[in-house]
Amino acid sequence: MSFFEDIAAALDADGIESRVNDDIMFVPITADLEIQFVEIDALLPAANVYIAAADVDEDDENFEAVLVSVVFSVDDAVRTVAGHVATDQVITVLRDLLEGTDERIGDMEFYQDAVNANLVRAEVGQSSELQVLVEVMDGVPSAVVQFVAIGDSFEDLVDQAIDELWESDADAVLSDEDRQRLFSDLHNEAELATDEVLDLGTFTDFDRLFDVLSLAADHAEDWEEQLVPFDDEEFDEPDVYDLYGEDDGDDFDDDEDDEEDEEDEEDDDFGDGDDGDDDVREVFEVVDEVLDDRPEPGSEVNYEEEDASDDGGADFDFGDDEGDARS
Repeated sequence: MSFFEDIAAALDADGIESRVNDDIMFVPITADLEIQFVEIDALLPAANVYIAAADVDEDDENFEAVLVSVVFSVDDAVRTVAGHVATDQVITVLRDLLEGTDERIGDMEFYQDAVNANLVRAEVGQSSELQVLVEVMDGVPSAVVQFVAIGDSFEDLVDQAIDELWESDADAVLSDEDRQRLFSDLHNEAELATDEVLDLGTFTDFDRLFDVLSLAADHAEDWEEQLVPFDDEEFDEPDVYDLYGEDDGDDFDDDEDDEEDEEDEEDDDFGDGDDGDDDVREVFEVVDEVLDDRPEPGSEVNYEEEDASDDGGADFDFGDDEGDARS
């Protein structure tokens, strides 16, 4: 089978139609848009991917095909088609929300967010809004819906922005950069002024999405009354107790470490190493020997020089007689 035949079989398994004309494969995305695969290498294989208007003939001077990617396998081709189909569904849902084409949201007026083009908002209730973020999540077009209760300070922020405009030079014209800065500051401060956010869920069934939006608009005022801002300062943090004494064990470990440090400091005062201890021990042994050899009071003390006879010396005898000692 050729590269195009393999792609066609894979797309058909996903319920996506395709047709081949000469060297081009056409995959319709909508009534006005189609994907075109143009084979550039049959052996590799490889094909250029173009987005083109489906209702314009190729020979028409207004025909324009835009190169968007290159695929090298059947899986790449299927993922590319699925991605463009999902993106087109996202665009369709956003257009329906902004234009209010569905009667279920006829009473709501959605507008596009200034920062995120995939986010639309609509005012509901007294001081709240519905926010719908439509984007492709994991290859699936999805819509995340939130009910946001705006705080009283939001109106103050709007008044502040108006005052800033009036205080500026009336003859001066704001540049695009100044306008962007003003709206950006207001947007950031408005997020801080938000009191409560109620998550309504993520939807892949867009028919159910419009049912949810209709219900949210009907219950907006009721939700506003029930959503009470949570003030952290009104609630003290609970005291945390160590039921198992783990903290006390750490204290004991610290005390033991301190005692060991003190013992090390005392050892350092007596010198470093074992040589100092040996010297002290020898001194005490000599003192003990001297004390043991000390004569008793009143006894005769004889000092004899050892080996005196060998050296020709004489023996000396010191008695207790004072007269003999004087002579």
